[in-house]
Amino acid sequence: MSQKPLTYADAGVSIEAGNALVKAIGPLARSTARPGAGAELGGFGGLFDLKAAGFADPVLVAANDGVGTKLKLAIDLNRHEGVGIDLVAMCANDLIVQGAEPLFFLDYFATGALDAQVAQAVVASIADGCRQAGCALIGGETAEMPGMYGPGDYDLAGFCVGAAERGQLLDGSRVAAGDVIVGIASSGVHSNGFSLVRRIAADRSWDLKAEAPFLPGVSLGEALIEPTRIYVKALLPLVREGKIHALAHITGGGLLENVPRVLPEGSRAVIDAGRWEFPPLFALLQEGGSIVAEELARTFNCGIGMVAICAAGDADAVIAGLESSGESPYVIGTIESGNRGCTVSGAAGTWGSADEWTASHDA
Repeated sequence: MSQKPLTYADAGVSIEAGNALVKAIGPLARSTARPGAGAELGGFGGLFDLKAAGFADPVLVAANDGVGTKLKLAIDLNRHEGVGIDLVAMCANDLIVQGAEPLFFLDYFATGALDAQVAQAVVASIADGCRQAGCALIGGETAEMPGMYGPGDYDLAGFCVGAAERGQLLDGSRVAAGDVIVGIASSGVHSNGFSLVRRIAADRSWDLKAEAPFLPGVSLGEALIEPTRIYVKALLPLVREGKIHALAHITGGGLLENVPRVLPEGSRAVIDAGRWEFPPLFALLQEGGSIVAEELARTFNCGIGMVAICAAGDADAVIAGLESSGESPYVIGTIESGNRGCTVSGAAGTWGSADEWTASHDA
């Protein structure tokens, strides 16, 4: 018996759908064009001209990341419009922490069976994130892999490259005792801690389509997957003016473990958790999971998505600059001499704790 000739489509991969997607997302990529990159897709590699971008003696800085299990929540809610912003944010925010301007971005979208509508929504949100970060979307990869992912599931990875003039990199060496710690408000949970978020939601049988108790007109699910805030455009001018000694992107590990990553030996961050409002979304998670304050400090951003460390004399200018860019900054602590690390403490009633509490981490 003769065997029917097989095609790639018989194995579950549609070349036509992939080609159609590339054509559909071309205008999205072009919308992110910037000096140094035309953001055209279709080649085997993306090009970037550092000279055209205005750099004289640049050092390149690279970062890659994903969105984590927040993706599963977005898939379950059929809300794909923000996950690309998360993807860009997790990379671009890591670049500005080192004083680098994000220049270009590449994405990787993997799924079992390509749903062009979902993929286009995701790439549209990636382009949105790139515009917010000021970087060009110059390439990517869409991988259709039958059998690797469940129906409707997909995964994302992002790769971003930035640059700084050689003398403008932030390495924490300027941090000193007496410096002020400025916290910049987050937009929500951002993209870390979602395995715990999903566990709490499942244990408490939360209806994620119901209205959030603290946000009229917005569902609880929408509040949980609010895209990560991108801080690049607010911070870059302050970095270039030399007013920032160090920056810390508050991701997995929370304030407790991320701030020490940018401190020199002999410096300790001392943070007062009562210096900013504990967002009601985190209060809901705290109550839902009976999470103690110390665990909150090492798991979630708790309302602070980025930390800037500056000289006490520059604090007012830093705060004014951030506010003029639409950010909400707070003086949340100081740098003291001591073991390299971080201490976060709160009075009774702070972060749902009945008693005073202190959480410490030595780097």
